[in-house]
Amino acid sequence: MSQSRAAMRDSHRRFLQTVMYNGIVSEQLAKSLHQHCCETHHEQYVADGLDDFIGVINSQLQPVFMNLRKGLSEDDAMQYYALVNTAETHVTRMSSDYNDSELEVFKKVIDLIVGSDTGTASSTDILNSTDALQTKKLKKSETEHLLDRLVLEKWLNEKRGDYSLSTRCILEMEPYILTMYADQVKMCHICHNIALQSQMCENPLCGIKIHNPCAAKYFKGRREPKCPACNEVWSLEIPVVGPSPSQPRR
Repeated sequence: MSQSRAAMRDSHRRFLQTVMYNGIVSEQLAKSLHQHCCETHHEQYVADGLDDFIGVINSQLQPVFMNLRKGLSEDDAMQYYALVNTAETHVTRMSSDYNDSELEVFKKVIDLIVGSDTGTASSTDILNSTDALQTKKLKKSETEHLLDRLVLEKWLNEKRGDYSLSTRCILEMEPYILTMYADQVKMCHICHNIALQSQMCENPLCGIKIHNPCAAKYFKGRREPKCPACNEVWSLEIPVVGPSPSQPRR
């Protein structure tokens, strides 16, 4: 039987349920989870077979417009897997979980993050942006609660009061982001994914963007770092980025 027609076994179902429960898992943890699921259900485990294993799951998810998609984290340069809806990528897909006012706030958060130089938005700027909601205005405490919920449900990341789009959000909302912010969004010159938390070449004739973790990796050990596109000296401070994975719930 071909892989495209292979039926999901109990190990596949457990793997999928775990990813759904956690929202997103790192590639490292996905590999451990793959082994755990196979061993739990006494099924054959192939150490380097994660891609084929996920391929079986995706072949079964295709008719219902779902997909286990892999993407790069802008925070730590690690690869992550998330279950995404391939039929509905607009923010309104979240309408079953968030009301109209909450969705409008989330859109404003995306506006602020995409429009910033750092790929982040401060809590102060977010709270100020909600003064002119077209839907029902939220109280400050309600907006703060919403931000906490968006972080908890892994749509946003938060560090010291600054918010950024999570890997899960970028994976799910990529078509929406590229459509709505076509004139603002650039792709990373190194990994070719959406670059929000990034550095930009200071040569006005170039202006490529490189993710902070991609820049950290690309320029590591180079005494005189140069732009990979125009070969001008890369005068920006090279960032230092480290992974911070967390264990998934099984």
